[in-house]
This record gives sequence, structure tokens and C-alpha cells, in this order.
Amino acid sequence: MILTVTDRLRSLGAGVRWWFTPERVREEGTTPDYRFSLANERTFLAWLRTGLALIGGGFAVDQFLLRMHQGPRLAFTVVLLVGGALCAVRAVNHWVRCERAMRRGADLPVSRFPAALAVGVALLAAALVVLVATGRTR
Repeated sequence: MILTVTDRLRSLGAGVRWWFTPERVREEGTTPDYRFSLANERTFLAWLRTGLALIGGGFAVDQFLLRMHQGPRLAFTVVLLVGGALCAVRAVNHWVRCERAMRRGADLPVSRFPAALAVGVALLAAALVVLVATGRTR
């Protein structure tokens, strides 16, 4: 099934509406064991902490690596800040998707985001190692 851009935007809008109306989540299915809902919330908070750490890293790069060339410094800062924002958005989206799946008794949703984030952080670290090893941070 091929979705048009309009269909994708509608689907995205419907998904975002779930974020801001948690009472709608409770209307679906049956209440799962509270331990699972609380574990889902802890996972949500862990993703938020990850997002905040990335944002803090972005600010740190911008504020404390003043001797680094402007281009790489700006690139690292933007990548970290955008990564942090994506983690926060992903946190709430994943929380809603998991909560709805648990209420319906369905399998939990899968996501490529953790792998993409891990690869992104690894590439960023490798780039920083190269910059430090070549003395471009001075």
C-alpha cells in the first residue's frame, strides 16, 4: 500500500493528537497491568534524559570548544541539539504507541530510532576523535 503525502500528513496529525489527549488512550482496549504502564513511563523518562543530555552536549560544544574551527563546532552543535529534540519527540511518540499496543493486547511497536541514534552518536564520537587527534580543536 502506497501512502500519498496527504495521507502521511493526516496520519502524522492523528499521531500528534494522541500525544496531547492521553485520556483518549484510556478509551482504547483494557487497562494493562500497572507495572507495564509504569515501565513504559520510565522508558519515556529515559528517552527524555537522553534528549536532555544531547542538548546539554550541544550547548557544551558551542560554549566550551571555542578554539575549534567554526564549521565543525557549528555542525556538532546542531547535530547534538537536533538529536536531543528528536529524542524528546520520539519519547512521547513511542510512549503513546506502546501504551496503545498494551491496551489492545498487541505486540509492542518496533523502531529503528535506537539503532539510528547509536550510529549517529558513534559517528559523532569518531569525528571528534579525528578532530582531537589531528589537533583541529586548538
